[in-house]
Amino acid sequence: MTTNSRETKVLVILGVSITLGAVILNILGHNPPSAGAFCLSQYNSLCSVKESILSRAVQSPGRWSRVEIYFSGTESGNIEYLASLNDVGSPEHIECHFVICNGNGGRDGQIQATEKWERQSSGLPLVGTVDETTTDQTIYICVIADGEVVPQTDFQIKRTEALVEELSRKFNIQPDSIRYPDDWQ
Repeated sequence: MTTNSRETKVLVILGVSITLGAVILNILGHNPPSAGAFCLSQYNSLCSVKESILSRAVQSPGRWSRVEIYFSGTESGNIEYLASLNDVGSPEHIECHFVICNGNGGRDGQIQATEKWERQSSGLPLVGTVDETTTDQTIYICVIADGEVVPQTDFQIKRTEALVEELSRKFNIQPDSIRYPDDWQ
C-alpha cells in the first residue's frame, strides 16, 4: 500500500515539474537564456560560411592557392572601421578578403566579405608583413583581435576555421598553404 502511495506522489510531482518546465519555456519563447562562453543559438544565427564565400565575380578553381589569417591589432572593428583606421577611404579599398568580427563592431563570429573578395581581386594584409609567401593568389582573412590583450573569441576561432575549411575545399588549397598567426589558439 505504501509503495503505491509513494509511486503516485512521485508521478504527480513529476507531472507538475514537467508542466511547470513547459510553461517556463513557453514564457521564454525564442529568447534563449544569456550565453556563456559559447551559445549554439547565436552561432546558428550567423550567415553560413558557404553563403559568406559567394561573390559577384566568377570563382575559378585555380584562382586561389594560399590562405593567410592575421590579427587586426585592434580591440574592435568591422570593414568600415578598418577602412577608416588605415586611411584607405572607403570599405571598397580594404586589402583583405574577409573580416571576422569579435562582437565589438560586428556580431561575434560574423564573417564580412570585402569588395576585394566580391571582385575576386588580389589583396594584401592590412597589418603584418609581406614576405616571400605572399602572392596574388593568397586569400587574406583579418580577425578583429590583437592576439594578446584582446585575444580571438571562441566564435572567431570556430568561424575562421570553418571559413578556411570551406575555402580549402572549394579552391583545393593544401594544408601547408594555410598560415595562422603564431599566437593563434
